[in-house]
Amino acid sequence: MTSAITDSVSSVESREITKVSASRKVAARASSSTVGSVVGRVSVRSLATYLRGLDPRLSRQVWLVQTGGVVNSFGNGVVFPFIVIYLHNVRGISFAAAGLALSAGAVAALAAGFSAGTVVDRAGGRNTLLLGLLLQAASFALFPLVREAWHAVALLALEGAGTACFWPGQSTLLSRLIPPERTPSAFALQRISMNLGLGLGGVVGGLIASTSHPGSFTVLFLLDAATFFIFIAVLTTIGEPAAREPEPHEAAVGYRAVLRDRNFVWLLCLNVLFVAVGYEVFALLPPFAKNYAGVSERWVGTMWLANTLLIVLIQLPVSKALEGRRRMRALALMSLLFAAAALIVLGGGVLFAGTAAALVFVAATLVFGLGEVLQGPTQAPLVADLAPDHLRGRYFALGSMSWSAGSILGPAVGGPLLGWHPLTVWPLAAAISVVAAFGCLALERRLPERVQRSPVGGGLAEGEPMPKPAPGYT
Repeated sequence: MTSAITDSVSSVESREITKVSASRKVAARASSSTVGSVVGRVSVRSLATYLRGLDPRLSRQVWLVQTGGVVNSFGNGVVFPFIVIYLHNVRGISFAAAGLALSAGAVAALAAGFSAGTVVDRAGGRNTLLLGLLLQAASFALFPLVREAWHAVALLALEGAGTACFWPGQSTLLSRLIPPERTPSAFALQRISMNLGLGLGGVVGGLIASTSHPGSFTVLFLLDAATFFIFIAVLTTIGEPAAREPEPHEAAVGYRAVLRDRNFVWLLCLNVLFVAVGYEVFALLPPFAKNYAGVSERWVGTMWLANTLLIVLIQLPVSKALEGRRRMRALALMSLLFAAAALIVLGGGVLFAGTAAALVFVAATLVFGLGEVLQGPTQAPLVADLAPDHLRGRYFALGSMSWSAGSILGPAVGGPLLGWHPLTVWPLAAAISVVAAFGCLALERRLPERVQRSPVGGGLAEGEPMPKPAPGYT
């Protein structure tokens, strides 16, 4: 009897404990659900705030310029990865001659650069940009007619003259359409639009190009030429703000006044290295990949796409992260990333072939892209901050000419070296990139305090109105 009573009591207690436990689990689930809901709302709100902070909030005119740039960059992406392949594999021109043809374009850009800067300061950025687009369109429309090395030299020289007008014209136009504190965001967006077009164009070019069908390259070049005319049509809808009149202490004009800015000259010298051992050496990756590592044209297009998509995805967040940071340290890190990318290419070429090598080269282009996103919102805005407004065209022209000088040096050395000893190109590029990184840190100590850091305020606070074009709009 006692045992039965004990068992009954135990059973009741067990049921009560079970009920309490179940009640606690329900409460815990409800509490967890509530916390999860709150966390979810906070996360969504934080994400929305973050994305609003990335919005550069630029004027309609700037967005039109960027739209034209996307279309034009698409055409360039269709062509650029395949120029050396076309000259060497389709037209039978040696790597050395192809490299020298590319250098001829850079020489022409360098020679025309002084005149282009003067034209920008007198005729405006938009008109100079229009001239550059016309010259480049003519060059690529005629490129299917190339049969000899000198044909390529002549047409790439014409393209180089167009480039001399294109970059200072576009950069000056952009810098006059936006307030100074939003310059980094505008140039970051320019890098995004350029790389989005290049990436998509590279994929399309890889699908079209085939060395066994030479006519496919004619399609590439005519498609590129058409995109220049589309950009021209867009520019006809855009006006340009007038340049600010110089203050009495800024009355000096001409290139002599620009060259007295020693910090700017040092920056130009560094940019020659950035271009020669960074961008131009990596322009040799497609022929290196195809002819040394047995990578197909489609993989070449994929490498191009991987690099450009990375830039499209992370350029604005990186630009935001660089606000208030030291500019030259960002450029030093860029150089070190260029060095790392070159060494990855070396490893891929030594250890792998075919698809395996292509995957390594894709990784290299991604590391290289990480360096590129540091330069976009840093270097061009630094030039804009260093330049008096009445000399801005000449400053940007010399900046463009430093790209041309690097474009001469890179292919002139890298092209023959690629034909003689392909694996030497990459460690040499890495070593020079490390030297450039130390040069960036040395220049940082010389720069005026006002330009050492990227400005803060590329985005808008909630409720802030959209900015209007800079004063002097005509």
